[in-house]
Amino acid sequence: MAKDKQTPEEEVEETVETPDVDTETTEAVEIDPMVAMEAKVAEAEDKYLRAHAEMQNMQTRFAKEQAQAVKYASQKLAKSVLPALDNLERALQVEADDDAAKQIKTGVEMVYKTLASALEDNDIKAVGAEGEPFDPNFHQAIQSVPADEDHPADTIAQVLQKGYVLADRVIRPAMVAVYN
Repeated sequence: MAKDKQTPEEEVEETVETPDVDTETTEAVEIDPMVAMEAKVAEAEDKYLRAHAEMQNMQTRFAKEQAQAVKYASQKLAKSVLPALDNLERALQVEADDDAAKQIKTGVEMVYKTLASALEDNDIKAVGAEGEPFDPNFHQAIQSVPADEDHPADTIAQVLQKGYVLADRVIRPAMVAVYN
C-alpha cells in the first residue's frame, strides 16, 4: 500500500489533535480556611464601619435640620402678622383731632408696640431706614429719587414698607425709594 493514499479514518485521526492539558491549572486550587475566614471578617468589618459612618452622618444632618427648624419656626407666624403690623403703622400716621380719637390712637399704639416687641423677642427685626445705604439683599427699590449734595447716591430716601429679617433670613425685603 502506498503512503500517499490514506483511508478516511486515518485522515481523521491525523487532523484531530489533543490539546496539551496543563495538569497544574486543572487541579482544584485549595484555599486556606483561615484566609477565607479573615477575608469574610474584613468584609463584615468594612460593612459595619460604613453603616456606622452613614448613621453618624444621618444623625448630624438630622440635628442640623432640627436646629434650623427651631431657628426659623416663627417665620410663618411672622409672615402672617406683618400685614397687621403694617395696618397698625398706617393707623398711627392718621392725625387724631378729638379726645376719643386720641384715646383710640393711644390704644392702637399700645397694640403696635406689643406686637413689635413680640417680633423682636423672637429675633425678627425690621430693616430699612432712611439714610441707610441701599442693600439689594434686604431692600427692594421701587422708586428712584435724584441725589443731591446732602443725600448721596445709593442711600434710602424713603421707606414705603418696612422689611423684616428672622435671624439671617429675609422674611420680607423693605420697599424703598433710593437716591440715584
